[in-house]
Amino acid sequence: MQPRRPAAQLPTHEVINMPPHIGDQNLWRDDPLLMAAVAREGAGWASADLNALGAAVGSEASFDKADQANRHGPKLNAYDRYGMRINQVDYHPAYHDLMALAIEHKVASFAWHHAGPGAQVGHAALTYMFNQVEGGVMCPMAMTYAAIPSLRSTPEIAEAWIPRLLSTSYDPRDIPVDEKTGATIGMFMTEKQGGSDVRSNSTHAVPLGTASGIGAPYLLTGHKYFCSAPMCDGFLTLAMTDSGISCFLVPRWTPDGQRNQLFIQRLKDKLGNRSNASSEIEMQDTWGLMVGNEGRGIRTIIDMVQGNRVYCAMASAGLMRQGLVQATHWTRNRRAFQRTLSDQPLMANVLADLALEAEAGMYLGLRVARAMDQADDDPHAAAFARIATAIAKYWNSKRAPGHVFEAMECHGGSGYIEESVLPRLYREAPINSIWEGCGNVLCLDVLRAMAREPLTVTALFDELELARGGHPALDRAIDRLRAALDDHHHLEARARRLTEQMAVVLQATLMVRHASAAAADAFCQARLEDGLMAFGGLPVGTDFEAIINRALPPQAA
Repeated sequence: MQPRRPAAQLPTHEVINMPPHIGDQNLWRDDPLLMAAVAREGAGWASADLNALGAAVGSEASFDKADQANRHGPKLNAYDRYGMRINQVDYHPAYHDLMALAIEHKVASFAWHHAGPGAQVGHAALTYMFNQVEGGVMCPMAMTYAAIPSLRSTPEIAEAWIPRLLSTSYDPRDIPVDEKTGATIGMFMTEKQGGSDVRSNSTHAVPLGTASGIGAPYLLTGHKYFCSAPMCDGFLTLAMTDSGISCFLVPRWTPDGQRNQLFIQRLKDKLGNRSNASSEIEMQDTWGLMVGNEGRGIRTIIDMVQGNRVYCAMASAGLMRQGLVQATHWTRNRRAFQRTLSDQPLMANVLADLALEAEAGMYLGLRVARAMDQADDDPHAAAFARIATAIAKYWNSKRAPGHVFEAMECHGGSGYIEESVLPRLYREAPINSIWEGCGNVLCLDVLRAMAREPLTVTALFDELELARGGHPALDRAIDRLRAALDDHHHLEARARRLTEQMAVVLQATLMVRHASAAAADAFCQARLEDGLMAFGGLPVGTDFEAIINRALPPQAA
């Protein structure tokens, strides 16, 4: 960890005009917009838990551990020293420390510990904060969280596994799950020939004995091309049976205490998310239990996919938030051309624009989370969640890389070097757009939802109409969107344009309803009327300082 007060007097010069170390952050208390949004969306009761995680993960020590875990990535040990196949991955101790921090603070399990209003909103806020520091740890957290609904489809599996997945004790030991104090779940569906087209699955499964169907043991054989977090205790995967694609839980250890036939072939050398191992895995007569009904594997695992998509939306919003924090700290503590950088009109425009995008992205993700909280009891909320999840995942993930890049540019060359947190945030940003459906897949899913479930369109426009009359640009944008959806020509070719329209109009609706007048007006004018996507193009007359100040804690403002 860097010293708090390094020497400023060097042999050739004195170090001046450099910002102080940003130090500890409380990612909850330092984010007034997050606190207000979480209360509004129904999880104000969770503030103590959120504050505890925000202080712990936002500490300088946690940022330093994230740096270490990414600099010293995981290593594959396929064999032990006696030549036995063990398929283990070794991680830097900092990674284990961050895993323990996440699990102890219920980052993977919060929503399931607190069934009822606000549970998913609280979980989304935890995701938003932790991703500002470290994304690699959040991969197994997201999958463990999202696996719970799928596992519940098979009671005997749920009874054995879910209590360990809900544990707040991190147990990294590679031993049978029934001997552990806590467990994590991964997933692998992708195959070389198919990618997102999981129906082209070539892995096959045959019953181990006379029993077949839900809950029965099978032997799986095949190849999975992307398998993240391979040291999880179990994995949800898809394989073909006589009745079609089915879902299976494949543990690292079989019930008789033997290592399962899961063969890690290699670890991927990835652009980002480097603290987390991603691998290729061969299965040969690999033991697994069928989850859900035979032939209904995609339906069984779809809830896991939806949960992970909300994760991607909130993770992207978190990256934007931390990019804003870093850029603002730098520009408020550095001078050029006889003025503080942040006081110069064009830089103030950029910072205010970054603040608007981070705020709108966070609002969008939390609104989807509230719909998920309500979905079991409200068909209208379920329909909104169905379409808005894909919209939020698509747009937040698309905006995050450019947002983090702009925050890096605010620093100049100092943002580009690895001592800064920004290169790690920048490398992390693209994965949220790629994982659980790339852009085209998400946009086609939006079209599919509208075609199969007309209530999704009704629910979306009901949400938009709540802000009718709040801003003339928004009223016009809602009308344009309705006209665009009523035009059924070339829908697939226009799917990205339509999804972007839905996302920005939905964000504008939330800004008009919940942001300050200055922020809402600037967002609507820039995004809905001017159509400028490069940051720093807010209209003349915008109160840049007011927008920036409301996004930051009083002591920083």
